[in-house]
Amino acid sequence: MPSLAVLQHAMSPEIEANLATADRLMKTAAQAGAKLVIFPEVQLSPFFPKHRAEPGSDPARPYVMDRDHFALKRLSELARIHGLVTIANIYMAREGRRYDASPVFDADGTLLGVSEMVHVAQFEGFWEKDYYAHGERFEVFDTRAGKVGVVICYDRHFPESWRACTLAGAEIIATPACNLAHENLDIFTQEICIMALQNSVYAAMANRCGQEESTVYAGHSAIAGPDGALLARAGADEEVLIADYDLTHRTRIARKAGWLAELRDWLKVRM
Repeated sequence: MPSLAVLQHAMSPEIEANLATADRLMKTAAQAGAKLVIFPEVQLSPFFPKHRAEPGSDPARPYVMDRDHFALKRLSELARIHGLVTIANIYMAREGRRYDASPVFDADGTLLGVSEMVHVAQFEGFWEKDYYAHGERFEVFDTRAGKVGVVICYDRHFPESWRACTLAGAEIIATPACNLAHENLDIFTQEICIMALQNSVYAAMANRCGQEESTVYAGHSAIAGPDGALLARAGADEEVLIADYDLTHRTRIARKAGWLAELRDWLKVRM
């Protein structure tokens, strides 16, 4: 049976160091039999949105990447080398705007597309609107590991995000995240399980861990099954969190639950 893996880790200020961590953790996941890996939010940099953006200052500038950036090319190469469908998350520029974005690589290294955060937070510790533009849609990617949707961090608090991915055919929904150690982590885990249940999908939340300045990131990444069962939960430190998944089993559960068959047509709005 195939498995999927969440690659929970702390971030360095150096892009190259974070890429080396990605390589190391992807190798571990591949050796454990994973077919798909999911990284935490903005995996190649410190979490700069914890600070307000000040006029004349651009602390995020060193981490802005486009599709030609060497880091994307390296992530593509790592996906190919390790044979892993890879859900990354970086700070990405497109058409003069910047996004919290998840490039999705197939197991041969092909960049299938980029999913952008749609709902952008703006409160203490998460001044994201100072840095991120809003994405316009949720996308699902047909990968060698299954049909994967991406719901990035703050997006997960909106049930419509999950349903949009489900209506577009998602079998697995990946959530790169950035949860703080003092937050209610049990609620976040329950949220992942409930959204997996209500959409009959596998759901995996990949969180940062470690300390950046005075901020401590929580870890406690989680993977849930399409019946809402908690399949795996990480601790507070670096971890390759793995759980088996079975897409045939997911289909049986989806048919038995019948959520989409019962959904009224006027509610079937795709984002």
